[in-house]
Amino acid sequence: MFSHEDRCIYKKNQLAEVICQLRFPEILSIQTNLPAAFQEIIRDEYPRYSSRKETPAPKLAGIPGNMTLQKQDPITNYQFFSADGVWRVNLTSRFISLSCSRYTRWEDFAAKLDKPLAAFIQTYHPAFFERVGLRYLNFFSRKELDLEGTPFREMFAPCYLGPLAEEDVIELNATRCSVDTEMALRGGCRVKLHAGPGLVKRQGQPDNEVKFVFDQDLYMNGPLEIKLSASALQTLHIQADSIFRGAVTDVTHDAMDPRAV
Repeated sequence: MFSHEDRCIYKKNQLAEVICQLRFPEILSIQTNLPAAFQEIIRDEYPRYSSRKETPAPKLAGIPGNMTLQKQDPITNYQFFSADGVWRVNLTSRFISLSCSRYTRWEDFAAKLDKPLAAFIQTYHPAFFERVGLRYLNFFSRKELDLEGTPFREMFAPCYLGPLAEEDVIELNATRCSVDTEMALRGGCRVKLHAGPGLVKRQGQPDNEVKFVFDQDLYMNGPLEIKLSASALQTLHIQADSIFRGAVTDVTHDAMDPRAV
């Protein structure tokens, strides 16, 4: 499941989105006041702004044997975009996140996170982080990789394919076949992983090509000291890279045009 080969970057990576999210104990001033001071610090890199109201999922409240679902109040999600729309910072009273729709390499992503994260810490002084997460969402396109006609069992490790790993299973006959896993990893990390074929949307538009979805959601639960957040994210990235390289076969690896780091 894991690979320890030398790291590389891919010219034809299949990432649809990469998201880093850091959750913290609720800061009410973010909900009740516009984050103007925060925006001023990051506005040169994230000049576009919007906001929306969101209603969190109900939470369980009460005591064992007498639990009820309790509605939560709507929260404001402030969004700050780069001029080209590729990068987005989200800020709520409970988390800050950075997402990217055109990922190249970890070092570039981490550098882009530096300013909004420093601005958040400087402006709001969180006590600690409750959860640090890193998510890699891949949509593998056989068309883009010049692998049309290649069965998924030749592109991915058997543990992510279920019955599709068997040679006597006809891929087109499978209406639904996915693998969902949650497990602990080294270094205090955990991962929720979804893998399997499916139809996806790009920019809100349906795509008729069946893609192979490989969705890694890695995280560490806190409390985590603020000063340790960068090293925590680095650890999550290393784990994600090891899982990814162990998931793809040499056929897929070569098709993505790997380059040495």
